[in-house]
Amino acid sequence: MKDFIEELSWRGMIHTIMPGTKEELEKGMATAYVGIDPTADSLHIGHLVSVMMLTHFQNCGHRPLVLVGGATGMIGDPSFKSEERKLLDTETIKHNQECIKNQLSKFLDFNSNAQNKAECLNNYDWMKDWSFLDFIRDIGKHISVNYMMAKDSVKKRMETGISFTEFSYQLLQGYDFKYLYENYNCHLQMGGSDQWGNITTGTELIRRMLQKEAFALTCPLITKSDGKKFGKTEKGNIWLDPNKTSAYTFYQFWLNVSDEDAQKFIKIFTLFNKTEIESLIKQHNEAPHERLLQKTLAKDITIRVHSEKEYLSAIEASEILFGKNATQSIRQIDERTLLDVFEGVPLFEIEKDNITKEINIIDFITENTKIFSSKGEARRTIKENALSINKEKVDENYIITNKDLLNDKYILVQKGKKNYYLLIVK
Repeated sequence: MKDFIEELSWRGMIHTIMPGTKEELEKGMATAYVGIDPTADSLHIGHLVSVMMLTHFQNCGHRPLVLVGGATGMIGDPSFKSEERKLLDTETIKHNQECIKNQLSKFLDFNSNAQNKAECLNNYDWMKDWSFLDFIRDIGKHISVNYMMAKDSVKKRMETGISFTEFSYQLLQGYDFKYLYENYNCHLQMGGSDQWGNITTGTELIRRMLQKEAFALTCPLITKSDGKKFGKTEKGNIWLDPNKTSAYTFYQFWLNVSDEDAQKFIKIFTLFNKTEIESLIKQHNEAPHERLLQKTLAKDITIRVHSEKEYLSAIEASEILFGKNATQSIRQIDERTLLDVFEGVPLFEIEKDNITKEINIIDFITENTKIFSSKGEARRTIKENALSINKEKVDENYIITNKDLLNDKYILVQKGKKNYYLLIVK
């Protein structure tokens, strides 16, 4: 068995670790869990650090458990949040759980006959039968309010206000750990550093109720070198679901990270070993302009989350702006990717009737858009061979037809090298 703690250490994935954890794991195959609240029907890349911890845990010969918080998700974790979360109903949570498990299966082995195959559990299964009175009598009496109030995650919310519902969250999470300890022989809980308070409530509950020792390990919350929040863009989270974040946008996120971040992220988000990563960093530093680390990182994680086919499509879409086969590529990409590639360019809506009039390019553009101030400017641009339709140069006799529509709806106009316009035909 590989040493799990050593593996995480050189990757920079340990923030806090409870004394005795390493020794516990050296006894043989251990079981650990990470909790994920099913607040959406997709994971985003902020979840991936904890997921990668489980992946390395399994690769080191141990058994990972994923706990989807069907019960705790109905309450909402207050840890370092400024306001209370919107509560979810059971049907929404069940749907979200299935979607999340499908995504996790790309990182964890749930289906083999291996002794350490992963399991996906839902704490609603054991919480639903508790009555309020039974829970506060049998569980609540073991953890004092003073102990719960001392947690940083609760202290920070006391200024803005915290409901009893959210205050009780750490007690429920603590009970989850106790339940898994007793029923799944799970002695270790892992998570982000913001979860340390909730996790140690679980180890304390196990100590007080079972007189047993449990362990905790957290990873750092990932930040970018520019100080901005990891995984966030102007459009919001980078999701694993292609319907929320296209494979192209996902690929571009990793491709565009800084050299400093690429060196950090390739250790955290890939399975390359230490020797391979040191070699990649050395090669990158010899020719940083080639962005070897970024390309390797983006390729590896895009293939794992999406597929090799989607990765190749993302490469193809990336080359539309600069590649030699852009004319062919642009006709093959889907609508979502097309809009992502040309996000932010000026848009013009055009009635579909204008496409059927067999109108030449100069009249078509000057009458339907403001790309050119006059027909004279349009003619001069064409004579300079500087006007393209769907990445193909055109002359002043070119006639716009239905054949020019991309995804039956769009026409891409390029003026000069860098000025793009997207026509939406309705």
